[in-house]
Amino acid sequence: MKSVLITFDQAYYERIIALLDRLGCRGFTYLERVQGRGSKTGEPHFGSHAWPSMCSAILSVVEDEKVDPLLDTLHKMDLETEQLGLRAFVWNIERTI
Repeated sequence: MKSVLITFDQAYYERIIALLDRLGCRGFTYLERVQGRGSKTGEPHFGSHAWPSMCSAILSVVEDEKVDPLLDTLHKMDLETEQLGLRAFVWNIERTI
Protein backbone atom coordinates (compact mmCIF):
# COMPACT_ATOMS: atom_id res chain seq x y z
CA MET A 1 0.00 0.00 0.00
CA LYS A 2 1.01 3.60 -0.57
CA SER A 3 0.33 6.88 1.08
CA VAL A 4 -0.69 9.64 -1.35
CA LEU A 5 -0.70 13.32 -0.45
CA ILE A 6 -2.71 15.44 -2.88
CA THR A 7 -2.40 19.23 -2.66
CA PHE A 8 -4.93 21.31 -4.55
CA ASP A 9 -7.05 24.41 -4.84
CA GLN A 10 -10.53 24.18 -3.26
CA ALA A 11 -12.05 24.07 -6.75
CA TYR A 12 -10.87 20.45 -7.05
CA TYR A 13 -12.36 19.14 -3.79
CA GLU A 14 -15.51 17.45 -5.10
CA ARG A 15 -13.72 15.96 -8.13
CA ILE A 16 -10.92 14.51 -5.99
CA ILE A 17 -13.32 13.05 -3.41
CA ALA A 18 -15.36 11.47 -6.23
CA LEU A 19 -12.18 10.04 -7.79
CA LEU A 20 -11.00 8.49 -4.50
CA ASP A 21 -14.47 7.03 -3.99
CA ARG A 22 -14.65 5.66 -7.55
CA LEU A 23 -11.25 3.95 -7.12
CA GLY A 24 -12.32 2.50 -3.77
CA CYS A 25 -9.49 4.12 -1.80
CA ARG A 26 -9.71 3.04 1.83
CA GLY A 27 -9.89 6.40 3.53
CA PHE A 28 -8.40 9.83 3.69
CA THR A 29 -7.66 12.80 5.87
CA TYR A 30 -8.71 16.19 4.53
CA LEU A 31 -6.56 19.17 5.53
CA GLU A 32 -8.07 22.56 4.81
CA ARG A 33 -6.08 25.75 4.30
CA VAL A 34 -2.60 24.28 4.00
CA GLN A 35 0.33 26.54 3.21
CA GLY A 36 3.62 26.00 1.40
CA ARG A 37 5.61 27.04 -1.60
CA GLY A 38 7.28 25.54 -4.64
CA SER A 39 6.87 24.96 -8.35
CA LYS A 40 7.46 22.48 -11.14
CA THR A 41 10.98 23.82 -11.64
CA GLY A 42 11.79 24.07 -7.94
CA GLU A 43 11.95 27.86 -8.02
CA PRO A 44 9.27 29.59 -5.93
CA HIS A 45 6.99 31.82 -7.98
CA PHE A 46 3.40 33.00 -8.12
CA GLY A 47 0.93 31.93 -10.78
CA SER A 48 0.84 28.48 -12.33
CA HIS A 49 1.66 25.67 -9.88
CA ALA A 50 2.63 28.01 -7.06
CA TRP A 51 2.04 26.48 -3.63
CA PRO A 52 0.26 29.55 -2.22
CA SER A 53 -2.68 28.73 -4.50
CA MET A 54 -2.99 25.27 -2.96
CA CYS A 55 -5.26 25.78 -0.02
CA SER A 56 -6.17 22.15 0.74
CA ALA A 57 -4.62 18.69 0.97
CA ILE A 58 -5.84 15.13 1.22
CA LEU A 59 -3.75 12.30 2.66
CA SER A 60 -5.03 8.91 1.52
CA VAL A 61 -4.07 5.24 1.82
CA VAL A 62 -4.10 3.72 -1.67
CA GLU A 63 -3.58 0.11 -2.74
CA ASP A 64 -0.59 -0.34 -5.05
CA GLU A 65 -2.62 -1.21 -8.15
CA LYS A 66 -4.76 1.93 -7.74
CA VAL A 67 -1.86 4.41 -7.53
CA ASP A 68 -1.23 4.68 -11.29
CA PRO A 69 -4.91 5.18 -12.22
CA LEU A 70 -5.17 7.80 -9.47
CA LEU A 71 -2.07 9.69 -10.61
CA ASP A 72 -3.07 9.45 -14.29
CA THR A 73 -6.47 10.96 -13.57
CA LEU A 74 -5.01 13.69 -11.35
CA HIS A 75 -2.47 14.53 -14.08
CA LYS A 76 -5.26 14.90 -16.64
CA MET A 77 -7.14 17.19 -14.25
CA ASP A 78 -4.00 19.27 -13.78
CA LEU A 79 -3.48 19.63 -17.54
CA GLU A 80 -7.04 20.92 -17.93
CA THR A 81 -6.57 23.73 -15.39
CA GLU A 82 -2.86 24.18 -14.66
CA GLN A 83 -3.41 27.46 -12.85
CA LEU A 84 -4.97 25.55 -9.95
CA GLY A 85 -1.67 23.84 -9.09
CA LEU A 86 -2.78 20.26 -8.43
CA ARG A 87 0.04 18.07 -7.06
CA ALA A 88 0.32 14.49 -5.76
CA PHE A 89 3.13 12.87 -3.76
CA VAL A 90 3.42 9.10 -3.15
CA TRP A 91 5.45 7.08 -0.66
CA ASN A 92 5.48 3.53 0.73
CA ILE A 93 3.70 2.65 3.94
CA GLU A 94 6.15 0.57 5.96
CA ARG A 95 4.12 0.07 9.13
CA THR A 96 0.74 0.86 10.57
CA ILE A 97 -0.97 0.38 13.92
